[in-house]
Amino acid sequence: YTRPFCCIKITMNVLWTIIMIAGIVAMLVYNPDGAINSMVAGANDAVTLALTLLASYSLWLGLFALVDKIGLGGVIARILRAPVNFLFPNSSPEAKKFVSGNIAANFLGLGNAATPMGISAASKMDDGSGVAGTDAIMLVVLSSTSLQLLPSTVIGLRAAKGSASPAAFLPACIVATALSTLVGVTLVKLISFAEKRLARRGRHGRKDLKRSRKQDDAAKGCFSDRGKTRARGQKV
Repeated sequence: YTRPFCCIKITMNVLWTIIMIAGIVAMLVYNPDGAINSMVAGANDAVTLALTLLASYSLWLGLFALVDKIGLGGVIARILRAPVNFLFPNSSPEAKKFVSGNIAANFLGLGNAATPMGISAASKMDDGSGVAGTDAIMLVVLSSTSLQLLPSTVIGLRAAKGSASPAAFLPACIVATALSTLVGVTLVKLISFAEKRLARRGRHGRKDLKRSRKQDDAAKGCFSDRGKTRARGQKV
């Protein structure tokens, strides 16, 4: 299973390299002065933005490390136990612990902090079959919709760009992410329920087919026995 993914990775690396080189060459040929000025300004803006967000990420990542050190991670896991058990009924306790951390990080809008926890949870859910189970699909949906109560990354970006009210969008963000999460979870549960019903009907259908075949074979056996008996009587 690793060879196709390796080929895709190599192909995408080559593709993005070609696009980048073609873009740089086109800019240098079309407007060399503007291209150089844009690259320098973009590099400066990237460094400035990274340093601005560094404080926000350092604060929240340090808070998560402190929470883990003093044992509040287990408390968070117990608080989220009921919804996590409902959403991930087939996962191991260790996977659920990582899921709880992923959900808590998404609550605070820390996508980069939630990513490693989500990857760890997905690795614990992997059964080696190469097919994503319902719990893994649910994890992807929750990570994509990501219910956010305090989107700290977006607030930090708005503050870095000089917004007068960086958190003014907070109510709309909460409503939008809550609705998207609700819709995603509902669809996953409905599709999972439908798949289970279809699988049960398929099993029952196969059982009925086997039973009918056995009955047909038995009936054929009876008819063949009767035919043999009649043939013997005629011979006599």
